[in-house]
Amino acid sequence: DEAPGSLLSRLLTALGSSTVEFSAPPEVAAWAPPYADPAFDPRRAILTITQEVIREAARGGNAIIVGHGGAYVLRDHPGALHVFLMAPEPARVKAVMEMHKLDEADARKQVKQKDANRGAYVKQVYGHDWLHPSHYHLMIDSDRFGFEGAASLIVAAARSK
Repeated sequence: DEAPGSLLSRLLTALGSSTVEFSAPPEVAAWAPPYADPAFDPRRAILTITQEVIREAARGGNAIIVGHGGAYVLRDHPGALHVFLMAPEPARVKAVMEMHKLDEADARKQVKQKDANRGAYVKQVYGHDWLHPSHYHLMIDSDRFGFEGAASLIVAAARSK
């Protein structure tokens, strides 16, 4: 997940660090978990699972992958169309205010935090700047075209492949 401390991350961390002694009665033989290796990194496990789910969805065709480094995971996939939706910050803040019923300060904070999380995720995992145009076939200003217009442009680009 792009967000730090996601539920899945916390769950895998808890499972990876848990032991049977606390949950099994003393008369039951202890079970050795398959990941008893202290080098097990739940973040690496989450990344591996996420990448495989993305690849599997792409193999099935007609999939839309939002975030999670999909453009980098599928960079060599011949049928992939990599799209980046963008908008000026004031438009994004306004959309977050309306969608989540937030005041402007909280919405602006949320936009900046999400951008920072996405940027850090792509930089740490794939070593790239997520905003660089070379990673995408199409970049659309959703403020200018709206979501319906953006969707129409994406469909047209997908059909032209």
